[in-house]
Amino acid sequence: MSATTLPLAGVTVIDFTQVYMGPSCTQLLGDYGADVIKVERPGVGDLSRTSVPDRDGLDNPIFLSINRNKRSVSVDTRTAEGKEVILRLVRDADVVVSNFRSGVMERLGFGYEALREVNPRIIWASGTGFGEEGPYSHKGGQDVIAQAYSGVMWRRESEDLPLSVYPTTLADYTTGMHLLQGILLALISRNTTGEGQRVDVTMYDSMLHMQMQEATMQLNRGYEINWASMPLSGVFETTDGAVCMVGAFKENPLRDISRALELGEDLSQRPEFATQEELFQRRPQVQAIFRERFRTNTTDYWVKALEAQDILCAPVRTLVDALEDEQTLVNQMVLEMQHPAAGAVRTLAAPIRLSSTPFGVRHVPPRLGEHNAEVLREHGYDDEAIAALVEAGVLR
Repeated sequence: MSATTLPLAGVTVIDFTQVYMGPSCTQLLGDYGADVIKVERPGVGDLSRTSVPDRDGLDNPIFLSINRNKRSVSVDTRTAEGKEVILRLVRDADVVVSNFRSGVMERLGFGYEALREVNPRIIWASGTGFGEEGPYSHKGGQDVIAQAYSGVMWRRESEDLPLSVYPTTLADYTTGMHLLQGILLALISRNTTGEGQRVDVTMYDSMLHMQMQEATMQLNRGYEINWASMPLSGVFETTDGAVCMVGAFKENPLRDISRALELGEDLSQRPEFATQEELFQRRPQVQAIFRERFRTNTTDYWVKALEAQDILCAPVRTLVDALEDEQTLVNQMVLEMQHPAAGAVRTLAAPIRLSSTPFGVRHVPPRLGEHNAEVLREHGYDDEAIAALVEAGVLR
């Protein structure tokens, strides 16, 4: 797919983001046609280049997973010459994105007010941990910390289970997608008003917003909704794995579960399980019946039996299983890129499908500073000026 036919063709993004929250946002912007210029620190680059020890060093799979369709410029922004490079890029840009701690962009000289003076149409988008004001505004934003502060980490199936970290970057990804939405909304607004604006999202707000159902129940009824503790739902071990079952969205799910599990009786006819309130009170009792029965046969057996009764269920898969699943292949969620340093790299495709303008890999994830000369030439620097910046250590 040609970049000129994609939805964000003609949009230039100056990308200061690093690690995961910001890069997950800007990768999707690039996937759908934006020219994403990734600004990195000379010699070091995005922190995700070194977050895990790997044989490919700065071009390891963590970095490669969220930085395709970008061009890398490694600039020392602490120097006057480096700042001027950035300001030249901003003059022709549409969006500037960062996910530094609150106040860092201002200290660099690239705050919203400063960049708006250079380009009144600029959309200045920032993802932080907690925002610009408030008791936690000075804190760094980090996925696990956001889980802890927002109440997400405290909520678990039952209070006798230990508190734990959610094992994938829940806050980073959610906030990155909110940052993407904010940028797209600001671009649409600019088409009407002709003016740019500031976009702010926080990990804290994103984690709270994820719990909107639970929060509204708590605020209005003083009652905690816990979807993991529903009496007819859960994860149950089988002879060769585990089944996840959701006993809901039916007139009498307990009756149908009883049939699927071949219990020989309809548990919904027992007086102690007759109402929803009683099921909640006696959840341990009914779950014990389920657990005992699930342990008598295989995962495949029980999935087929539950599906025959139209009970929502699934085998509990590993990530390896999911990546090799036929559905993953049918959905074309695994793509392969040829990277000049790392060789053949398999990663995940964009999850958004557009029938007329599908995404494609126009640029493999860049090597650090790979596009220094290319980008600067596009913004008015001649070869002599570029060589002088290299000689001075501003570009590396």
